Amino acid sequence: MAPRGPAFTRSFKPASAPVLAPLLAAVLAACASHPKPAPTVAAAAPPPPAPVARPRPAAPPPAPVTSNPLPGSERDFVVNVGDRVYFDLNGFAVRADAQPLLAAQAAWLARYPAVQVRIEGNCDERGTEEYNLALGARRANAVKAFLTAHGVSPARIATVSYGKEHPIDPGTGDEAWQHNRNGHTAIVSGARLGG
Repeated sequence: MAPRGPAFTRSFKPASAPVLAPLLAAVLAACASHPKPAPTVAAAAPPPPAPVARPRPAAPPPAPVTSNPLPGSERDFVVNVGDRVYFDLNGFAVRADAQPLLAAQAAWLARYPAVQVRIEGNCDERGTEEYNLALGARRANAVKAFLTAHGVSPARIATVSYGKEHPIDPGTGDEAWQHNRNGHTAIVSGARLGG
């Protein structure tokens, strides 16, 4: 076929060239190498919340002292030997159940020869003041006689009668009266301090 007129002599220009140029520029720009972004470090965890101030529980009370008493102390005498014997109603004879305790007192006093004691005779509330003072004196002297018979020097032992004036049990009745009929061995001097 033969060429047709002057229309074919023109050079070919696509009509879409002005549209393709910006699109080509965008594609090339997208393909251009961009530096990779630095890896993002995870944001540091926020600091833990400040501890809540909780009230401290009260300190437990100190434990009771469980150590043995200091040998030769008044507490040693009271705890490990015993300081009181009991009497029958209107009686002043040392009872059989009191003898082992008084023997232990004599042994303790022999071990600690510097100790001085006072035997206190006591009565229950019944009877007159005069009667009870006399009965308390007989009870104190009975305890002293037992201790001296077991080797304690009488010079280390004083006696006193309190009659019914110093009851250890304020109650009234047989049980209280039994407690109040006693001979109490009180350490006056020479015992080790502490306890």
